[in-house]
Amino acid sequence: MLLHMCVIVTRPFDEGSELDTLERDLVQMMSAVSGEPMLRRVKQEAEPPPQYSPETLAEHPPHRPVPMVHAPQLELEPKEEVKFCVSPESGVVGNTSPEQQHCSSTTAAAAGGARDEDSPRRYCLVCGDVASGFHYGVASCEACKAFFKRTIQGNIEYTCPASNECEINKRRRKACQACRFRKCLRTGMLREGVRLDRVRGGRQKYRRAPDAPAPLAPHAPRPHLDDIKILEALSSYEPELLTCAAPPAGVTDPTARTLALLADLYDRELVGVIGWAKQIPGFTDLQLNDQMRLLQSTWAEMLSLMLAYRSLPAAGPGALRLRFAADLALDEQQARDIGALDLYLQVCGVARRLERAGALREECFLLKALALANSEARLDEHAALRRFRDAILAALNDATHALRPYNGNAALQQLLLVLPALRHADVSVRRFWAAVHRERRAPMNKLFVEMLEACLR
Repeated sequence: MLLHMCVIVTRPFDEGSELDTLERDLVQMMSAVSGEPMLRRVKQEAEPPPQYSPETLAEHPPHRPVPMVHAPQLELEPKEEVKFCVSPESGVVGNTSPEQQHCSSTTAAAAGGARDEDSPRRYCLVCGDVASGFHYGVASCEACKAFFKRTIQGNIEYTCPASNECEINKRRRKACQACRFRKCLRTGMLREGVRLDRVRGGRQKYRRAPDAPAPLAPHAPRPHLDDIKILEALSSYEPELLTCAAPPAGVTDPTARTLALLADLYDRELVGVIGWAKQIPGFTDLQLNDQMRLLQSTWAEMLSLMLAYRSLPAAGPGALRLRFAADLALDEQQARDIGALDLYLQVCGVARRLERAGALREECFLLKALALANSEARLDEHAALRRFRDAILAALNDATHALRPYNGNAALQQLLLVLPALRHADVSVRRFWAAVHRERRAPMNKLFVEMLEACLR
């Protein structure tokens, strides 16, 4: 159609009217484009070009054809410049602009090149490596995130080869899986945040821990473990783990042999816990009768608590072994054989509570002292007992916030939930040993019998 609308007209060259000829041709072509009748355009196209003789051509050479006039080209607006968020390690992360850059915490941490150098960097609360984001409630790196997820989904059980107090950092995080998992729980990683169906995707339905620890009170300094005098005394005088003594001569039955060993261990632990209680600041301020009533009413709770804590490294569903001594541990079947199944189950309940709270050694020491001060025995000086209990509660609060600056309040709540489980374990321990003593199934020392029979609740 453009070929029909744009017609090139060739006319003889006229020196005087060259400009007029060009203007006239342009007017004709524009009129053809703007709506000239089709008949006139067809007539012009049908006319044969004029013929010239050689003489005429010599005198009036034909002027050059007028160049075809093209429609003005449209200037397209340039597209918006696409900017990429580039990381020197991972390459292109995605296209974004400075005004529309909404990166998640994981992506922003991974793309180090796109982050401002002055912005603070998050570090993994478990091992101290650079955190890639918030995983299962706390800031953590990809390695600890994968380790925690693998442990929960596989229901894996770990055992610490040492004393359940291994140091976990970037270089040594693979040295002890048991301590690494316990530190994951201690920093606040949530079990319920892991998808047990092993399906990728989904969004977290829980509230993550804050970026900075919340202050305990306005202008209150952060507590330190070295400043907690009660904890210093408890740690210094905590009894060591015992070993079994030689079994009584002439005892050949396996059940009677095990019961005799356990009775001797409980008796020696009672002696140790009495000496330990006297070192707690404020305990000796009580009257002597009140001191004895506290010990008689709470010894089973304190021994069950430390028994559960010692058994934590091998904790697992149906696989817990109660570690009574360095060379004596009982599983569920062995406890059933000696008639201590209920005792086993109740102490396992305490161990589950401690594991869920991620209890540390210092916290267990203070919780043990709190169990002593939380007695319901009838005392002569209740005000002194109240002051003693409040001092231990304050020390436990300070220790929890010093050890867990990011979730101290939540950890303290989980630790206090251990106390009801200790009450149930206390009842089971007393009932079991009362039956053993009544049936004379094992020899028991005088101190053990006196503490067992002093039921003041």
